[in-house]
Amino acid sequence: MNMKIALAALALIIATPSLADTVVINGDTTGGSTYNRPLAGTPPSSLSGVGTAVRYDTTAFSVSSAGSYTFTAVTPGSYDGFLTLYSGSFDPGNALANAIVANDDINGGNFNTSGFTANLLAGTSYFAVQTGFDNLDFGSYVLTIAGPGTISVGGAVPEPAAWALMIGGFGLVGNAMRRRRPVTVTA
Repeated sequence: MNMKIALAALALIIATPSLADTVVINGDTTGGSTYNRPLAGTPPSSLSGVGTAVRYDTTAFSVSSAGSYTFTAVTPGSYDGFLTLYSGSFDPGNALANAIVANDDINGGNFNTSGFTANLLAGTSYFAVQTGFDNLDFGSYVLTIAGPGTISVGGAVPEPAAWALMIGGFGLVGNAMRRRRPVTVTA
């Protein structure tokens, strides 16, 4: 009997689907704030001399599983894009702080595609920052992030609907705790 249970448990483990995830983010750097972006590197070690006031767009995210994640940013023929990944926080006034990796062109010099692969940790806040190569490069882009765990895009602040559910749930729990059963005393 124990062997059957062990085999059934093994079958469930083997049959569990992978939690791999891919997210696609459509963004635009037009009209965005500017900063002096870093040069390409892992991690980048100096700031750009031509990208001193590039417009940028930031995507905050976290992952549920540690592992290798791929990042690909494509600009649809309009400008030379540049992608940087930050861990923990992103400070445009200190562009080298917390930078993990930065890349300009992949695929043999294709200036419309930037990207890299990075090992990420579960539960850490990350920031993908899309910019242009120089100060006149800006426009729309498509960022794809893929990896072994669930990729949660956005900040840690819950949306209003989530707040409503949490408040309602706490109210129900509080009400249940306040409710007391009548005590009957028999003599």
